[in-house]
Amino acid sequence: MHIRGRQTKSMLAVLAAGAMLLTAACSGSSLGGGSAGDAVEGDVKIGLLVPQSGVYKPLGDDMKNAFELYLEQHDGELGDRTVDLKLADEGETPETGRSGATKLIEQEEVLAVSGVVSSAVMNSVKQMFESKQIPLVGSNASPTTLTDAEYIWRTSYVNDQPGKALGEYVAKNIDGPVYLIAADYQAGKDEIEGFKETFLPAGGKIAGETYTPFPGTTNFQPYLSKIRQSNAAAVFTFYAGGAAVDFVKQYKKFGLAGETPLYGAGFLTEGGVLEAQGEAAEGVFTSMNYSASLEKELNTEFVEAYQDAYGELPTTYAMASYDAAHVLDKAIEKAGDDLTSESLNKAIGEIEEIESPRGTWQFNENGTPIQTWYLREVRNGKNVAIDELGTFGDK
Repeated sequence: MHIRGRQTKSMLAVLAAGAMLLTAACSGSSLGGGSAGDAVEGDVKIGLLVPQSGVYKPLGDDMKNAFELYLEQHDGELGDRTVDLKLADEGETPETGRSGATKLIEQEEVLAVSGVVSSAVMNSVKQMFESKQIPLVGSNASPTTLTDAEYIWRTSYVNDQPGKALGEYVAKNIDGPVYLIAADYQAGKDEIEGFKETFLPAGGKIAGETYTPFPGTTNFQPYLSKIRQSNAAAVFTFYAGGAAVDFVKQYKKFGLAGETPLYGAGFLTEGGVLEAQGEAAEGVFTSMNYSASLEKELNTEFVEAYQDAYGELPTTYAMASYDAAHVLDKAIEKAGDDLTSESLNKAIGEIEEIESPRGTWQFNENGTPIQTWYLREVRNGKNVAIDELGTFGDK
């Protein structure tokens, strides 16, 4: 049985709570939520905290769609319990994220929560979930600064892992120095540092390193000039959203696309930005834990179902949300009749493996996946997996 080291405190908390209930001769049950400490009877309330407004709404839509698809495929149930899904808007700031989390925990009294796109929101709600002892099975945000959490799990990855996955590969396959450029905020720094962590020990050389002002940079010409003047043999970058569209289009227009290979964390070409980039994205290489092109039986089924339901290919955001529903499904079943938020959290820690469209994975002791990473290339407007980069997440 796989029980993570961090579960020790949680198990003790469950035992202590049980002793207090016996001593007080308490009785009763809660319907839907588990925050009161009593076993849930019947239906369960699950919260989904994703952006339904603001710049991150497209990601929130992907996550909501995939979670609902899983429920539809399982007759609206998780762990043989009918689910009452409660939606809250994460928005785009720590304040809106905390407001949404508060609504789910205190007003809706949910058993557990999934979602969360923004790393800033994840950091801002951490203490709330820890103090209330409500499991958060996050499906995107996973900053490197998130540590020592007992009740927070993520089905995505830690922010620096896309860079880590690419570093050694680029060092071994590019003959010459590589220029590093990213947006000047936490995620950009995480990706650059992750890349260097595997790139430099593999013998890679750096031609230059630049952080561009965030979010105000829309003209990348001065930075592209620096790249050309550096005589770099390739470029590694991190941009997402509108900045990713601007950077990739201008990289092509500046003439670098034909002479200097562009590598990036998968967000560079993920989801709606790829369509907006158009032909400029052709030939761009990225690292990601998922591609809709993966030739796996579960992925083929997932892609077909998602396309039938929503008319588009699933993204890594959708896949991670689908897996979050799967995690809750297995854990609720494992908790059985004695279902509370605390027993559910313990059950999550006992899950050994998750069969996923990305391939089989499992949680490490920090609550993030040990999983395979893929090298992707944009071909005919799609992120096509062309190689495996190795397994990451065991540390």
